Amino acid sequence: MPERLKYHFEPKTGWMNDPNGLCFFRGRYHAFFQHFPHAPCWGPMHWGHAVSDNLVDWEELPIALCPDQPYDEDAGCWSGSAVVKDGKLYLFYTSVSEELGQTQSAAVSEDGVRFVKYENNPVIPRYPEDGGKDFRDPKVSKFGGEYLMVVGSGKDKTGKILLYRSDNLFDWEYRGVLYENAQYGAVFECPDFFQLNGRYVLMFSQMGLKTHSTVMLTGDFDGNKFTPLAEFRPEAGPEFYAPQTFSDAKGRRIMIGWLFRWGRKPDAGADYAGALSIPREVKLTGGRLTVLPVEEARPLLTDSDPFVTVKKNKVTVRCGGETLFEQQYENIGDIQFLRDTKTVEGFINGGEASFSVWFGK
Repeated sequence: MPERLKYHFEPKTGWMNDPNGLCFFRGRYHAFFQHFPHAPCWGPMHWGHAVSDNLVDWEELPIALCPDQPYDEDAGCWSGSAVVKDGKLYLFYTSVSEELGQTQSAAVSEDGVRFVKYENNPVIPRYPEDGGKDFRDPKVSKFGGEYLMVVGSGKDKTGKILLYRSDNLFDWEYRGVLYENAQYGAVFECPDFFQLNGRYVLMFSQMGLKTHSTVMLTGDFDGNKFTPLAEFRPEAGPEFYAPQTFSDAKGRRIMIGWLFRWGRKPDAGADYAGALSIPREVKLTGGRLTVLPVEEARPLLTDSDPFVTVKKNKVTVRCGGETLFEQQYENIGDIQFLRDTKTVEGFINGGEASFSVWFGK
């Protein structure tokens, strides 16, 4: 069996992809994730579940959601989010069946471990006319006295983020297209929408591009439409995708993404695949966005790495004679690395840019 990662969560067995339902509940950090427990490859999706006291050491818990209802029994329980309300933990996910397609459903838990699906699922049974059949990854957050849900979609080769609102988490009103832009791709996945220092931030991943990438936009929100003012790329590495964020008890905005060896075979003999990135704190100061490992993980940072060279503002990651990553930056003032047994994550200029590379065999 290949060596496991020390500082990043990996499932005991089976496949994992997108982080889901990231939250802080009853004194612990919870990370759910897309999971197929029976093989290290994609299959009908479940929600795996892990908890941590410090965002570095993770304990895997029993599976939280299984595809066991008519509305999710085919492709399964796809990505989504979590909300804490009145001492309970609510999960929202995309339920997928041949009959209904992609719909949005909910589940609730008293203890954060055992979840009961809402009896009137799906809470959103069909995509709107200005959306498309790709209709997934609900992110629910509280804004003032109401709950807003953003859902990734696309139509006419234009990626879209759709907006819904609710007072009670079960009855959802469609508010329209929050944001759309064909230049970023035909379908947007894993959207996130939150505030930092009074500024609105919209984040989404771009489906179908040669490089699996994520866009963060800062801008204004009038209650229905988002107007971008600036663009940030939180990650340039080839193996980081579908990040999500949440706010913890300290008021930090924490991001976790999915690490995966895109385009390369799994480790020989491994009965598991995929990992979570190191949790990162997102900050916005004076219009400058930074993404750095959370304080709990910063003792792991180093100033050099044997697989990484930096020359004339170009970063190159090589292993076994193979160039795994190469990126030219405008200016590299400083760079730090977080090295694990099979991965390296780099953070440039105090977190203005970052990259993640999986090099293990």
